[in-house]
Amino acid sequence: MRHRSLLIMTSVLATGALTLTACGSRSDDDKKGSGDNASAAGTTVVIGVDAPLTGANSATGLGIQYGVQIAVDDANAKHLVPGVTFKIKALDDKALPATGQQNATAFVQDNTIIAAVGPLNSGVATSMQQVFANANMVEISPSNTNPALTQGPKWNTGTEVRPFKTYFRTATTDAKQGGFAADYAANTLKKKEAFVVDDKQTYGAGLAAIFKDKFAGFGGKIAGTDHVNTGDTDYSTLVTKIKSSHADMLYYGGQYDEAELITKQLKAAGVNIPLMGGDGIFSDTYIKTAAAAAEGDLATSVGVPVTTLPAAQDFIKTYKAKGYPGDYGTYGGYSYDAATAIINGVKEIMADNGGKLPAMADARGKLVDAVQKADFNGIAGHVSFDQYGDTTNKQLTVYQVKSGKWVAVKSGTYNG
Repeated sequence: MRHRSLLIMTSVLATGALTLTACGSRSDDDKKGSGDNASAAGTTVVIGVDAPLTGANSATGLGIQYGVQIAVDDANAKHLVPGVTFKIKALDDKALPATGQQNATAFVQDNTIIAAVGPLNSGVATSMQQVFANANMVEISPSNTNPALTQGPKWNTGTEVRPFKTYFRTATTDAKQGGFAADYAANTLKKKEAFVVDDKQTYGAGLAAIFKDKFAGFGGKIAGTDHVNTGDTDYSTLVTKIKSSHADMLYYGGQYDEAELITKQLKAAGVNIPLMGGDGIFSDTYIKTAAAAAEGDLATSVGVPVTTLPAAQDFIKTYKAKGYPGDYGTYGGYSYDAATAIINGVKEIMADNGGKLPAMADARGKLVDAVQKADFNGIAGHVSFDQYGDTTNKQLTVYQVKSGKWVAVKSGTYNG
């Protein structure tokens, strides 16, 4: 969920300041990016990327950055938009809402940026949406899942109102993910008592609340609830509470940075129950840090395993061959598809303007309408958006750690 903006007719700038920036500085990947092969007399269109590229959540954030990079490289190599060279500018929000808002402002003020992909975190998105809306600039998140971002704060009462027409996402919402997880926990795992914990953030607290409600609806008992702070490292008090509750599972709403330590300390205290979480914990980093303690833990994530999708195989090969950091398996495919929606939109608005890019302010506004009408098969599934800007692809998957790896154990949709 991030908005970025604008494009610029350029000549000698094609290899200069418009190249890929990570955390505000030029990277090695930028120096050898695909845009360097394009004619300097062409049109350069920049796509902004906002995600945590350092610190907390950076493994998944980097997967977003390089998912977009590969999409841009593919578009340039295949000349998907004749006469146009696409580049990216990536900024690090450090998973902080205030930093995300600053990045959104920087993108809006940069008259080379037409749209943005990101952010990773729903809490960061809430600080960015208005900035992009004011600039009438498209923002597509590959990972935000809080329902309120597209359907408004009263979505759970049946009053669904889209707050920002400029905001889209290629990931389905927690309204589906939380219910899908609760269904699996109660009806497949046959768990009876769940202890529910969240990190008090927009994403984590929202997902945990949905799981709690749906699990109870399936006849499960909530053995207890608690909250933690992001950045905490000592969970001894929490572990004692969970142990005393006699819960047969722990559900955690939050990111892998905390979850990997919680499950490790829980198992070390002899509480051998599975930790289950959402897409925020679905990262190889979770397993690497928790080590043997992660065995048997579960996570839900959007879509189906990218490794099983024929259309994503070239993407995976490229990601590995380039040696890009981060985890592509969580949101890499959705990031690629988000960037492709922008690229296709640029092609459409140019076709409607005699093959030329409209003036910047015009181009941004026209792109909003073009993205709303997106309808194509992406590498992670079909890409189109409903009246709220939500993806029409509602696929979800439950993963379990088996022999030190995430293994898909169920894919499907949730209609409850």
